[in-house]
Amino acid sequence: MKSTERKVSPVSEYYVYSPSRTAQEVFLYPMQCGLFTYEPGYVLRRRSFDSFLVMYIPKGTMLLDRAGKTQEVRGKSFVLLDCYEPHGYSTEEGCECLWLHFDGVMARKYVQLIQDRLGSVFFLEDPMPVIRKMQTILRIFREHETVQEPLMSKYITDMLTAFMLSGQGRETARNYADLTEQAVHYINEHFHEDISVDQLASLSGLSRYYFIRVFRQETGYTPHEYLVNRRMATARYLLKYSSLSSKEICFQSGFSGESVFCSAFRKQHGMTPQQYREAMNGGESPG
Repeated sequence: MKSTERKVSPVSEYYVYSPSRTAQEVFLYPMQCGLFTYEPGYVLRRRSFDSFLVMYIPKGTMLLDRAGKTQEVRGKSFVLLDCYEPHGYSTEEGCECLWLHFDGVMARKYVQLIQDRLGSVFFLEDPMPVIRKMQTILRIFREHETVQEPLMSKYITDMLTAFMLSGQGRETARNYADLTEQAVHYINEHFHEDISVDQLASLSGLSRYYFIRVFRQETGYTPHEYLVNRRMATARYLLKYSSLSSKEICFQSGFSGESVFCSAFRKQHGMTPQQYREAMNGGESPG
């Protein structure tokens, strides 16, 4: 379809797609895609648009507005937006834009991970794999080909994976993974000791706030949650296979006191340590 939007060149084209229920429940899927030429003076402001957006700017300059900040987008760069949040973009000199609105069950996780590593505007050393995928999706709609939703999902996943593995973010991502691995190793070796998040952050050379963010990004847990889970795993093992008292297990697992241990155990497992021991041993204590 040809665009009739103000300050969008009449040669511009776009296509709209309605995904199946299966795609909505399982896949990443396209919602709209297009190839636009924005004329000087184009402005768009939205409070929300229910999708995520990838744009590639071959030439020209765009101004991106999000989170109360304006950022310049130069030619040969990508933009990745969460359009559920307020956003806008404009151009004073005009620009070209290849774009794709998409969504899916894992879309937000992908977008947040990429934005944490690359931001919302970034360059790729080799942009062609992503550009070709965007062009392929556009061609399928332009030529009225049968839309194979699993294949569309693969194209979008390949694009997002290319962003995550891009040269700009690879070294930083690897460093984050290494730092997290070191912290996890330290927790596993010293979980029975008094470990603080500040101590772990110091060992990693990061601020407390940034360390927590990186650790959760890499593991899915905060450092404190991971430490508690490690202590709980030890406590469960000792409750099942040893005859140690609850108090002894408490301190061997790294908890500061028996009441703290029992409260944390009940919160996580819905029963006291003794009830867990009896359930795991057929109502009898081991030993």
